[in-house]
Amino acid sequence: MKSPSLIRKAVFPAAGMGTRFLPATKAQPKEMLPLVDKPIIQYVVEEAVASGIRTIIIVTGRGKTAIENHFDVAYELEQLLERRSRPDLLKEVRGISDMIDVSYVRQKEPLGLGHAILMARELVGDEPFAVFLGDDVIESPVPVMRQMIDIYGKHRCSLVAVERVSRARTGNYGIVAAKPAGDRLHRVTDLVEKPPPDEAPSDLAIIGRYILTPDIFPHLEKTAAGRGGEIQLTDALRSLLRRQPIYAYRFSGKRYDTGDKLGFLKATVEFALRRPDLGGPFRAYLKNLDLDGIAPGRAGRPDRPAPPARRRPGGGRPRKGKRS
Repeated sequence: MKSPSLIRKAVFPAAGMGTRFLPATKAQPKEMLPLVDKPIIQYVVEEAVASGIRTIIIVTGRGKTAIENHFDVAYELEQLLERRSRPDLLKEVRGISDMIDVSYVRQKEPLGLGHAILMARELVGDEPFAVFLGDDVIESPVPVMRQMIDIYGKHRCSLVAVERVSRARTGNYGIVAAKPAGDRLHRVTDLVEKPPPDEAPSDLAIIGRYILTPDIFPHLEKTAAGRGGEIQLTDALRSLLRRQPIYAYRFSGKRYDTGDKLGFLKATVEFALRRPDLGGPFRAYLKNLDLDGIAPGRAGRPDRPAPPARRRPGGGRPRKGKRS
C-alpha cells in the first residue's frame, strides 16, 4: 500500500486572459487549447495525479467555465458513447472526471499570480501545497512534482523549480540568486522578478512548479503590487526568505512553454510524433514537406499585400455573372 503524499493539495491559477493567443482565446480559455487532442491543463493535472496529488484547486475567472465542464461528468456524452458502443472513448471521458477531486475559486480581477494563490487560502488550509502553472508542460520519466516532493520531504520548506536560461531571456522570468546545496539543489539567497540581463543575479529561472508552506499567505497579503500593477509571487517569496529558507531545484525533464506561440507549436509537433497512432504517418508527412516551398505570410495575417487583380484585355475588371 502506497504511503500518503506529503503534499495533498495543488493550486492551479487559471484566471489569466490569454492575450498572447488572441484571437483564439477571445471566447475560450487558453488552458483548454489542445496539444494534439488533449487540453493543456489536463497534461498538467495528470502530472499532479502521477505525483500523488488528487485534491486540485483551480483559480478561475470570467469566461473559464469550459475548464469546469471539462473536469465534470458529461452524462449526455457518456450515454451517447454507450449507445454507439465506444468503450474506449467512454473510458477516456470518464477517466477525466474520476481522476481528481476538484474545487474552484474565483479571482474577480486579474491582479497577478500572487493574488491568484491568495484566493485559494481558505481551501488550502494550514498545510503545504503545490502550485502548477498550466503554461509549463514537462515531459519526464519521473514527474517533476514527484521529484520536488521527495526534496521537500528532506528539507520541509518552500521549494521552487528552476532551469537555466540564456541571459537574454532573464527579463521573462523570476530569477534566483543561490548557493549549491546538493545534486541539482540550490539554497536561495535572493529572488528578482524579471530582471534585465545586466541585473540578473544568475541564469536560474523559476518555472511553473512550486511547493509552498502556508507561511506564504501572510506575505502575499502584505505584498504591494509590483511590475504591471500585479501582486507578484516572487516578491512574496523574497519577503518569506527573510524568515525561513527557500530552496531551488533544477528539475530533470524537458519543459515546453505552451504559453508562447512557438513553444506551443513545438510541443504540438513533438507530442504528436510520440503518439503510436499518429507518429508514423506524421513523421512521414514532415519528411516530405517542402519547407522552402511554403511562403511565409500566406495564411492568417499576410506580411505582404496580395497581388493586384488582373485586368482583362482592353481594360476594365472582369464582370460578375455568366460568361458570354
